Amino acid sequence: MREQWEQWETPPGGTGNKLDSSEIGALAHLYRGEVYRSTIWRTRLDNTTNWSVVTLGIALSVTYADPLASPLPLLLVGILITMFLILESRRYRFFNVWRARCRWIETNFYAPMLLRSARPDPGEWQDILAQDYLAPQYHIGFWRAMGRRLRRNYMWIFSFQAVAYTGKIIIHPTPAQSMSELLDRMAVGPFPGVIILALGVVFHGSWLTLAVRTHILDHHKHGRSGSVGGMG
Repeated sequence: MREQWEQWETPPGGTGNKLDSSEIGALAHLYRGEVYRSTIWRTRLDNTTNWSVVTLGIALSVTYADPLASPLPLLLVGILITMFLILESRRYRFFNVWRARCRWIETNFYAPMLLRSARPDPGEWQDILAQDYLAPQYHIGFWRAMGRRLRRNYMWIFSFQAVAYTGKIIIHPTPAQSMSELLDRMAVGPFPGVIILALGVVFHGSWLTLAVRTHILDHHKHGRSGSVGGMG
Protein backbone atom coordinates (compact mmCIF):
# COMPACT_ATOMS: atom_id res chain seq x y z
CA MET A 1 0.00 0.00 0.00
CA ARG A 2 2.85 2.37 0.81
CA GLU A 3 4.24 1.91 -2.72
CA GLN A 4 0.90 2.98 -4.17
CA TRP A 5 0.89 6.15 -2.05
CA GLU A 6 4.37 7.06 -3.26
CA GLN A 7 3.16 6.87 -6.87
CA TRP A 8 0.57 9.55 -6.05
CA GLU A 9 3.04 12.03 -4.55
CA THR A 10 3.57 15.36 -6.29
CA PRO A 11 7.10 15.70 -7.76
CA PRO A 12 9.32 18.57 -6.55
CA GLY A 13 8.10 21.87 -7.95
CA GLY A 14 4.59 20.57 -8.56
CA THR A 15 2.97 18.88 -11.53
CA GLY A 16 1.86 22.09 -13.17
CA ASN A 17 -1.72 20.80 -13.21
CA LYS A 18 -3.94 23.11 -11.20
CA LEU A 19 -7.17 21.98 -9.61
CA ASP A 20 -10.20 22.31 -11.88
CA SER A 21 -13.58 23.63 -10.78
CA SER A 22 -14.97 20.26 -9.72
CA GLU A 23 -11.87 19.47 -7.66
CA ILE A 24 -12.03 22.87 -5.96
CA GLY A 25 -15.67 22.19 -5.14
CA ALA A 26 -14.77 18.81 -3.65
CA LEU A 27 -12.05 20.41 -1.52
CA ALA A 28 -14.52 23.06 -0.34
CA HIS A 29 -16.93 20.33 0.83
CA LEU A 30 -14.02 18.55 2.50
CA TYR A 31 -13.14 21.75 4.34
CA ARG A 32 -16.73 22.18 5.53
CA GLY A 33 -16.68 18.64 6.88
CA GLU A 34 -13.44 19.25 8.78
CA VAL A 35 -14.82 22.46 10.27
CA TYR A 36 -17.92 20.57 11.42
CA ARG A 37 -15.87 17.84 13.08
CA SER A 38 -13.61 20.36 14.80
CA THR A 39 -16.69 22.20 16.09
CA ILE A 40 -18.12 18.98 17.56
CA TRP A 41 -14.89 18.17 19.36
CA ARG A 42 -14.57 21.77 20.53
CA THR A 43 -17.94 21.37 22.23
CA ARG A 44 -16.65 18.25 23.99
CA LEU A 45 -13.68 20.24 25.27
CA ASP A 46 -16.02 22.88 26.67
CA ASN A 47 -18.04 20.20 28.47
CA THR A 48 -15.13 18.98 30.61
CA THR A 49 -14.12 22.56 31.41
CA ASN A 50 -17.68 23.29 32.52
CA TRP A 51 -17.66 20.19 34.72
CA SER A 52 -14.49 21.42 36.41
CA VAL A 53 -15.94 24.85 37.09
CA VAL A 54 -19.19 23.40 38.46
CA THR A 55 -17.46 20.94 40.79
CA LEU A 56 -15.16 23.67 42.09
CA GLY A 57 -18.21 25.87 42.69
CA ILE A 58 -19.88 23.09 44.68
CA ALA A 59 -16.75 22.60 46.78
CA LEU A 60 -16.61 26.33 47.47
CA SER A 61 -20.26 26.38 48.53
CA VAL A 62 -19.80 23.46 50.92
CA THR A 63 -16.54 24.75 52.40
CA TYR A 64 -17.55 28.36 52.91
CA ALA A 65 -21.13 27.60 54.00
CA ASP A 66 -20.07 27.50 57.66
CA PRO A 67 -16.95 28.79 59.46
CA LEU A 68 -16.59 25.36 61.07
CA ALA A 69 -16.84 23.48 57.76
CA SER A 70 -13.78 21.46 56.77
CA PRO A 71 -11.54 22.73 53.94
CA LEU A 72 -11.09 19.11 52.78
CA PRO A 73 -13.60 19.40 49.88
CA LEU A 74 -11.34 22.02 48.29
CA LEU A 75 -8.50 19.49 48.36
CA LEU A 76 -10.53 16.57 47.06
CA VAL A 77 -11.99 18.60 44.22
CA GLY A 78 -8.45 19.03 42.91
CA ILE A 79 -8.32 15.30 42.22
CA LEU A 80 -11.60 15.48 40.30
CA ILE A 81 -10.46 18.50 38.30
CA THR A 82 -7.22 16.69 37.45
CA MET A 83 -9.25 13.78 36.10
CA PHE A 84 -11.26 16.20 33.95
CA LEU A 85 -7.99 17.71 32.72
CA ILE A 86 -6.75 14.26 31.67
CA LEU A 87 -9.99 13.58 29.80
CA GLU A 88 -9.87 16.96 28.12
CA SER A 89 -6.25 16.48 27.09
CA ARG A 90 -7.17 13.22 25.37
CA ARG A 91 -10.07 14.92 23.62
CA TYR A 92 -7.85 17.80 22.57
CA ARG A 93 -5.57 15.42 20.68
CA PHE A 94 -8.56 14.38 18.55
CA PHE A 95 -9.73 17.99 18.18
CA ASN A 96 -6.26 19.05 17.09
CA VAL A 97 -6.39 16.63 14.14
CA TRP A 98 -9.43 18.36 12.65
CA ARG A 99 -8.23 21.84 13.65
CA ALA A 100 -4.83 21.29 12.02
CA ARG A 101 -6.41 20.10 8.78
CA CYS A 102 -8.68 23.15 8.66
CA ARG A 103 -5.77 25.51 9.23
CA TRP A 104 -3.68 23.67 6.64
CA ILE A 105 -6.35 24.11 3.97
CA GLU A 106 -6.95 27.74 4.98
CA THR A 107 -3.29 28.76 4.85
CA ASN A 108 -2.28 26.76 1.77
CA PHE A 109 -5.43 26.90 -0.34
CA TYR A 110 -7.85 29.67 0.61
CA ALA A 111 -5.30 32.30 1.65
CA PRO A 112 -3.31 32.14 -1.64
CA MET A 113 -6.58 32.21 -3.55
CA LEU A 114 -7.71 35.36 -1.74
CA LEU A 115 -4.34 37.12 -1.97
CA ARG A 116 -3.69 36.42 -5.65
CA SER A 117 -7.27 36.03 -6.92
CA ALA A 118 -6.12 32.85 -8.66
CA ARG A 119 -6.18 29.13 -8.12
CA PRO A 120 -3.42 28.00 -5.74
CA ASP A 121 -0.52 26.18 -7.31
CA PRO A 122 -0.18 22.43 -6.63
CA GLY A 123 2.66 21.49 -4.37
CA GLU A 124 3.88 19.71 -1.28
CA TRP A 125 1.01 20.95 0.86
CA GLN A 126 -1.33 18.62 -1.04
CA ASP A 127 0.89 15.62 -0.31
CA ILE A 128 1.03 16.43 3.41
CA LEU A 129 -2.75 16.70 3.56
CA ALA A 130 -3.21 13.51 1.54
CA GLN A 131 -0.80 11.55 3.75
CA ASP A 132 -2.71 12.74 6.81
CA TYR A 133 -5.85 11.16 5.35
CA LEU A 134 -4.10 8.00 4.22
CA ALA A 135 -2.29 7.45 7.53
CA PRO A 136 -4.14 9.44 10.23
CA GLN A 137 -2.19 10.14 13.40
CA TYR A 138 -2.10 12.53 16.34
CA HIS A 139 -0.19 15.73 15.63
CA ILE A 140 0.83 16.42 19.23
CA GLY A 141 1.64 14.27 22.24
CA PHE A 142 -0.45 13.88 25.37
CA TRP A 143 1.73 16.11 27.56
CA ARG A 144 1.75 18.96 25.03
CA ALA A 145 -2.02 18.67 24.80
CA MET A 146 -2.30 18.83 28.59
CA GLY A 147 0.01 21.84 28.66
CA ARG A 148 -2.17 23.68 26.16
CA ARG A 149 -5.33 23.01 28.16
CA LEU A 150 -3.57 24.14 31.32
CA ARG A 151 -2.58 27.43 29.72
CA ARG A 152 -6.01 28.01 28.21
CA ASN A 153 -8.28 27.15 31.13
CA TYR A 154 -7.06 24.95 33.94
CA MET A 155 -4.30 27.21 35.24
CA TRP A 156 -7.02 29.65 36.27
CA ILE A 157 -9.15 26.90 37.82
CA PHE A 158 -6.25 25.47 39.84
CA SER A 159 -5.12 28.96 40.86
CA PHE A 160 -8.61 29.83 42.09
CA GLN A 161 -8.76 26.56 44.00
CA ALA A 162 -5.43 27.33 45.71
CA VAL A 163 -6.52 30.86 46.62
CA ALA A 164 -9.86 29.63 47.94
CA TYR A 165 -8.21 26.94 50.08
CA THR A 166 -5.65 29.38 51.44
CA GLY A 167 -8.37 31.90 52.27
CA LYS A 168 -10.42 29.23 54.04
CA ILE A 169 -7.68 28.12 56.43
CA ILE A 170 -6.63 31.74 57.10
CA ILE A 171 -10.04 33.18 58.07
CA HIS A 172 -12.07 30.20 59.34
CA PRO A 173 -13.10 29.53 62.00
CA THR A 174 -11.20 32.60 63.23
CA PRO A 175 -8.35 34.57 61.65
CA ALA A 176 -5.11 32.61 62.04
CA GLN A 177 -2.51 34.18 64.31
CA SER A 178 0.59 32.13 63.44
CA MET A 179 2.08 29.75 60.90
CA SER A 180 1.83 26.84 63.31
CA GLU A 181 -1.90 27.45 63.60
CA LEU A 182 -2.21 27.36 59.79
CA LEU A 183 -0.35 24.06 59.65
CA ASP A 184 -2.65 22.63 62.32
CA ARG A 185 -5.69 23.60 60.23
CA MET A 186 -4.16 22.00 57.14
CA ALA A 187 -3.78 18.62 58.83
CA VAL A 188 -5.97 15.87 57.37
CA GLY A 189 -6.56 12.86 59.60
CA PRO A 190 -3.18 11.24 60.43
CA PHE A 191 -1.34 13.46 57.94
CA PRO A 192 0.20 16.60 59.49
CA GLY A 193 -0.12 19.99 57.88
CA VAL A 194 3.50 20.00 56.75
CA ILE A 195 2.88 16.99 54.49
CA ILE A 196 -0.30 18.54 53.05
CA LEU A 197 1.59 21.76 52.38
CA ALA A 198 4.43 19.89 50.67
CA LEU A 199 1.99 17.93 48.49
CA GLY A 200 0.27 21.16 47.52
CA VAL A 201 3.55 22.79 46.53
CA VAL A 202 4.54 19.74 44.46
CA PHE A 203 1.14 19.54 42.78
CA HIS A 204 0.89 23.19 41.79
CA GLY A 205 4.58 23.36 40.94
CA SER A 206 4.16 20.35 38.62
CA TRP A 207 1.33 21.77 36.53
CA LEU A 208 3.05 25.16 36.39
CA THR A 209 6.26 23.53 35.14
CA LEU A 210 4.34 21.52 32.56
CA ALA A 211 2.54 24.62 31.30
CA VAL A 212 5.79 26.56 30.90
CA ARG A 213 7.69 23.65 29.36
CA THR A 214 5.05 22.90 26.74
CA HIS A 215 4.74 26.60 25.95
CA ILE A 216 8.45 26.64 25.13
CA LEU A 217 8.05 23.56 22.92
CA ASP A 218 5.13 25.13 21.06
CA HIS A 219 7.08 28.35 20.61
CA HIS A 220 10.07 26.51 19.14
CA LYS A 221 7.83 24.69 16.67
CA HIS A 222 5.43 27.46 15.64
CA GLY A 223 6.73 30.71 17.05
CA ARG A 224 9.18 31.60 14.29
CA SER A 225 6.60 31.88 11.49
CA GLY A 226 3.55 34.01 11.02
CA SER A 227 1.45 31.00 10.07
CA VAL A 228 1.45 27.30 10.69
CA GLY A 229 4.60 25.65 9.49
CA GLY A 230 3.17 22.19 9.73
CA MET A 231 0.22 20.32 11.08
CA GLY A 232 -0.15 20.30 14.87
